[in-house]
Amino acid sequence: MKTTKKIISIGLCAAMLAGAALAEGTTTVSGNMPSAAEQQQIQEQNRQGQPPQMPGMNGQNQHGQPPQMPGMNGQNQQGQPPQMPGMNGQNQQGQPPEMPSGEQNANQQSNQPSEMPEMGSQDQQGQPPQMPGADSENDPTAVVQTGNGGQLKMRQGPSQESRIDSYLKNGTEVEVLDVQDDWVKIRVNGKEGYVMIDFLEGNLQTQEETEQNGQQEGQMPDMPEMNGQNQQGQPPEMPSGEQNGSQQNGQPPQMPGGQGGQPGGMPGGMPGDMSTPADYAAAATVTESSDGTEYSSTSDSENAVLVSGSEVTISNATVTKTGSSNGDSADFYGINASVLAKDGATLTVEGTTITSDGAHANGVFSYGEGTTVYVSDTSITTTGNNSGGLMTTGGATLNATNVTVNTSGNSSAAIRSDRGGGTVNVDGGSYSSSGVGSPAIYSTADISVSNATLASATSEAVVIEGGNTVNLTDVSISGSNSTLNGQSTVKTNVLIYQSMSGDAAEGDSAFTMTGGSMVSETGSMFHVTNTTTVINLDHVEFTYAEDSNVFLDASADSWGRTGSNGGNVTLNLTNQDISGAILSDSVSSVCVSLDSNSTWTLQGDSYISGFTGDLANVNLNGYTLYVNGVAVTK
Repeated sequence: MKTTKKIISIGLCAAMLAGAALAEGTTTVSGNMPSAAEQQQIQEQNRQGQPPQMPGMNGQNQHGQPPQMPGMNGQNQQGQPPQMPGMNGQNQQGQPPEMPSGEQNANQQSNQPSEMPEMGSQDQQGQPPQMPGADSENDPTAVVQTGNGGQLKMRQGPSQESRIDSYLKNGTEVEVLDVQDDWVKIRVNGKEGYVMIDFLEGNLQTQEETEQNGQQEGQMPDMPEMNGQNQQGQPPEMPSGEQNGSQQNGQPPQMPGGQGGQPGGMPGGMPGDMSTPADYAAAATVTESSDGTEYSSTSDSENAVLVSGSEVTISNATVTKTGSSNGDSADFYGINASVLAKDGATLTVEGTTITSDGAHANGVFSYGEGTTVYVSDTSITTTGNNSGGLMTTGGATLNATNVTVNTSGNSSAAIRSDRGGGTVNVDGGSYSSSGVGSPAIYSTADISVSNATLASATSEAVVIEGGNTVNLTDVSISGSNSTLNGQSTVKTNVLIYQSMSGDAAEGDSAFTMTGGSMVSETGSMFHVTNTTTVINLDHVEFTYAEDSNVFLDASADSWGRTGSNGGNVTLNLTNQDISGAILSDSVSSVCVSLDSNSTWTLQGDSYISGFTGDLANVNLNGYTLYVNGVAVTK
């Protein structure tokens, strides 16, 4: 007699349930994912022994009425229409103010204008109101203006070689501390750093210079046309092209901090200190195939081998690269790489030894759509910072077979991609990195690796940025994230995130591993933040770090907008055993799906948003599993 094991689905992961293959007789409980505040309410009710409320599940509250949205009933507490900032609720004709075109009924359940913050034309002292972000002191301030919606890199020192400390969104207001030629020292959100002067607009004087020009500290800065009228008593005119909420190109205005509908760093947006190279320098521009040739470059910003638009095979060669470069022209476009293929070239490199010891001196670089590189039976060694082994950008393709890569510089992943991504296929070989911020794989592309050994000595094993993928099949991979790098605050073996730098397209990502083994020397096995991802695991052997009991941590980190920068994860386990806690904070979600051949052993209290599988396959191990804020009992 055929028997079918019943699968239980609990929680609110509708997207995961829709994609899961459920056995006959499945029962499901589904609905909309509650907000972070609702999740906290559910957890509080659970702690108090009360049955959990699921607000917003059917579009009604407990009294059967549509839920009241805060500040969206079109009236204030006195039943009056909301006041518009600086207009006291009326225009000069005594009529209620009109909402900007296209905003009247957007996403409002009662078709009423939303309640605006009470910001009358004067404060309690009769002074003009302060604009958001304006300081009452007359501090020298400037605004980030990258010109194309990208983000500006704030560095630790006044040099493109200095480490990137953070990214500033277009429209961010900063305080000017010092001006040094092409660089400006700034302070923003309590953090100091350096940015290029070309991408700031506003007062680029220091505080001392400002005071010398007659603007005394502590005085209220002039706010022209801030009280709803200009000097002639008329309503101020909006800058050309900005009436009715549009810019000159008809698009919604870009709000500071990326609030104009899209994050400040759009896919493909250009960070402030990047410049496209006008031309390339090369020790050897190769247009015909060669065998046994020695190539060498000792100059800065020069390729040892450049193949542009040609179909070339380089066999049994020796390529040596010294000399450094800087900035994004090297990281995005291949300036100073040992071997560079671009402009639709088809390059085959076989039986070759490649070494470089300069900064920003990648090993083999494939750049641009239509460019394809094949590398086989080749050794690549890089020792400088920002010098990856196999590098792919701009939509190019790179295929590697039985390649040995060793990198020792910081920010030098063995298999690396950057802006524009592409496709990377690796089969066989060994790929190792030992520098800080140098994972074995850093993906802003679609990267597949099979039958290989990968290791990172001081970084994550794998990093996925943005809407990209990593697919591992029968590989042995290890990481030791012993030293945090950049904005990272969590030690982990696999980091999946969205940085908003513009270097990686936004969207859902995916990590898939089938067979093989993964070792974490320190930290959690997975950390997901500021993005949505699917993790598929099938028959992987895991070795866990002694300093962490966490298998998966989905939580807000230092990237993204506070309150909406959590991690949203669908974890699919097939023929897979895992051990450890799974955690998600109030702005994150984790949906777990176990097939009948998979098990999960808790090593700490765990908090997930949805579960599909047989609870008999979950070993609570003395801990508590909370699904959508409710403790699970077996």
